[in-house]
Formats: sequence, structure tokens, C-alpha cells
Amino acid sequence: MFKSVHYATPPSVLDGASSAALRGHYLVENLFEAGGLNLAYVHQERMIVGGAAPGAARLPLPAQADGVPLLARRELGVVNIGDGPGTVGVDGKDYGLQRFDALYVGQGARDIIFSGDGARFYLASTPAHSRHDTRLLPRDTITPLRRGGERNSNARSIYQFITPDTCPSAQLLMGLTEIAPGNVWNTLPPHRHEQRSEVYFYFGLDDTERLFHIMGTPEETRHIVVKNEEAVICPSWSVHMGAGTSAYAFVWAMGGDNLDYDDMAGVSLADLR
Repeated sequence: MFKSVHYATPPSVLDGASSAALRGHYLVENLFEAGGLNLAYVHQERMIVGGAAPGAARLPLPAQADGVPLLARRELGVVNIGDGPGTVGVDGKDYGLQRFDALYVGQGARDIIFSGDGARFYLASTPAHSRHDTRLLPRDTITPLRRGGERNSNARSIYQFITPDTCPSAQLLMGLTEIAPGNVWNTLPPHRHEQRSEVYFYFGLDDTERLFHIMGTPEETRHIVVKNEEAVICPSWSVHMGAGTSAYAFVWAMGGDNLDYDDMAGVSLADLR
């Protein structure tokens, strides 16, 4: 049922790794296809990420290989990154998502259906140890955090969709960051999460544009060249930051030991090698 599987890795995997090896470990490609739903399994934090592009179809979230509903012991976050509205049906109740709206689906939901000709749904799921209510999270109801500035080309707006202050969850944290026009860096300086792993899903780039995602330990950094609608896995030991050839947006999703959004270890640019 998974289009790709990405195993957990230690920092030593960077030693002598080729670009192809790094991409195989950390880059999640081809999540979206017209009329289809694709999922990728990330062994770090047992996350699942995916993309659904319904078109004229109605796409069900697949069950696990043994027939058990995928969310029997999981929770799910959904963001509509498409140009048009879409609908997510959860156990017979429909939730309408405009562009950049989000939905939290609690543990135990059985029947999830994605529809909407202009919608493109990005999905992120983590294991759940407790059940929380399914909630629609329109972007215009979220007060964004304004971070960065023009001087460092990293002015951005951060919409915290699934955090303790906006939507309770078992362990999933999820949100959307928009880079302001004329800016390119998604976070500066870089940081790590010692108690969580993260996946960045980048979008809003033209076909000819690219993003350079920086990862690795501060002493041994590497980069991955990313195109539109690709995701990068950020292990807890790895720094992460990126710069694009134009403004863009990304959805971030985390799982791990705590739900403290600000629990991050900053890394000085002077310490990067």
C-alpha cells in the first residue's frame, strides 16, 4: 500500500554518501498523481505522509495490509494545497476545505473519503495513544506567527494548525509556513529537534524552480535539491533549513516525545561545516 518506505538512519549514513543515496533515504517523491492517492512510510516516528489528487474521483484512505482501518491506532492531519476547494468525508460527515485549510482526524476514524476536482490534499499521520475530536481548521481562523525579516531574506508566516493551543492531538504537530515574496529561506538560523522527527513538504515552486534543503550534523552538512511537491525527512539529529530560487510554502509535520512547538535546538551559522 506504500509507494515508498524510508528507514530510520544514524548520522553515520552521511559518511561518503552520494546524492543518490541521500535522496533515497530522505527525499519523498511522487506523492501526487491525477486521480490517485499515494502514501509513503517513514520509520522515524512511524510517520506516514501522502498526497491525494481526487480530480473527478472519490478516493478512500486505504486500510492497512491486514484490513484494519489505517487510523485504528493513528491520527491524521490534512492540508488542502490545491487551487480549488475539496471535501474530506470522515465516517459519513463531510468537511469542506478551501485552499490552505486543514483538518485533524482523530484516532479510530474508519471511513475517510477525499473528493474535489481542484483540491490536492497533503496528508501526515502518526501513531496515537489517545483519541481526540476531529476538527476543521480553516486558515483564516489561525493567527499566524510572523518570523524573520527582509534583511535575511526569511520573512515568513507560520500557521500552527495542530498544536496544543489550536487543536489537541496525541503526538502529531502540523502547520503551514508561507515564505513572503522576495524571500527564500524557510528558517534561519537552522535548528534541530532532539525529541522529535519532522517532515517538510515543499510546494508552490514552478517546474523550473528548485529548493536547496540543508541537512546533516552541524559538522557535516549535506544538501538535497528538491522540486515542487516533494518532501524531505528531517531526523532528530539533523539540522534543517532550506532556500529556494523563489518564494514558496511548506507543510511541516512532527511526531515524537512532546507537543512543545518551541522545543528546538538552534544552531549557529558559524558552527556549520
